[in-house]
Amino acid sequence: MNVDLFDFELPDSRIALRPASPRDSARMLVVEPRRVLDHRIADLAGFLRPGDVVVANDTKVIPARLVGVRIRDGHQARMTVTLHKREGLDRWRAFVKPAKKLHLDESVLFDPGQTADGLSARVVEKADGGEVVFVFNHSGAALDSAIAEWGSMPLPPYIATHRAEDDADRHDYQTLFATHEGAVAAPTAGLHFTPEVKAAIERCGASVITVTLHVGAGTFLPVKAGDTADHRMHSEWGSLTSKAADILNDCRKRGGRIVAVGTTSLRVLETAAKPDGSFEAWQGDTAIFITPGYRFKAVDLLFTNFHLPRSTLFMLVSAFCGLERMQAVYRYAIEQNYRFYSYGDACLLYRAAHDARGGDALSENPS
Repeated sequence: MNVDLFDFELPDSRIALRPASPRDSARMLVVEPRRVLDHRIADLAGFLRPGDVVVANDTKVIPARLVGVRIRDGHQARMTVTLHKREGLDRWRAFVKPAKKLHLDESVLFDPGQTADGLSARVVEKADGGEVVFVFNHSGAALDSAIAEWGSMPLPPYIATHRAEDDADRHDYQTLFATHEGAVAAPTAGLHFTPEVKAAIERCGASVITVTLHVGAGTFLPVKAGDTADHRMHSEWGSLTSKAADILNDCRKRGGRIVAVGTTSLRVLETAAKPDGSFEAWQGDTAIFITPGYRFKAVDLLFTNFHLPRSTLFMLVSAFCGLERMQAVYRYAIEQNYRFYSYGDACLLYRAAHDARGGDALSENPS
């Protein structure tokens, strides 16, 4: 499909630079099959049924942005490194700016003084788009500790260009479910959840479980190809436990619905699901790329933030609800001053009855 179909104009004023406080006071646009409703996150449980299963991502964001120097012939060049996928105890795949000034076998020093506990990494592979593979001078838990000491939270570019990361982001950019370290971007739909929202979901007879997807920095990359068929997704590591698989299979047998919290949880579920929609334990890499025409096997409702134009995430929600429908929904959200992106508001999407290119479009003033 032509990538231009997924473009739209978004005023800068709609980009949220801080989360709502409290988190569940953010707005929630409920997109039902024939109407949209304006609500708050605190109202989410009211749209669930006994027996539904809400699936969140329990990945934890690490301070994956590092600033260092490359030294060559006595000259220094400043490097900004964003880790995005661990490939070994001492090895990370990363995006580097400016990558063209970094050669194979050269090192980046993240502690210019090179103290005994300093951190450095050597380039062992270079790829397109500023991507490199580093081997670090620390390994395992020692490397994790060094990254935590020298790194900063990897705020998305659309926030980082407007303000610097600060101490508040260390808390604000983690979800209620954050348990397993490894993400370099937050599963942002989960940022809206509070203990009160989770308790309300359980009181209504639904349950909350988790899967894991270590979100990579590739989630922020623009789609540069002119056609979706030519875009390459970066793989991310995920897992679904046997206990979670049993809960999901039981949900299906009882006629309950599976509600994905965010596109990351959805991608795990759709990767792990068998063709008949059943589940078994799974773990590994996924590079699933969902565009209109995809036939969903697992997810019935999707709770997600408002996404970037021309992004793989907007393509995914367009596959879920229909492209024309989501274009109309986003026009409405912009007109009604909904806040977009990682720290913004959210929407609750009901899957279209048929997974087609278009689907039923909303009116320009839906009710």
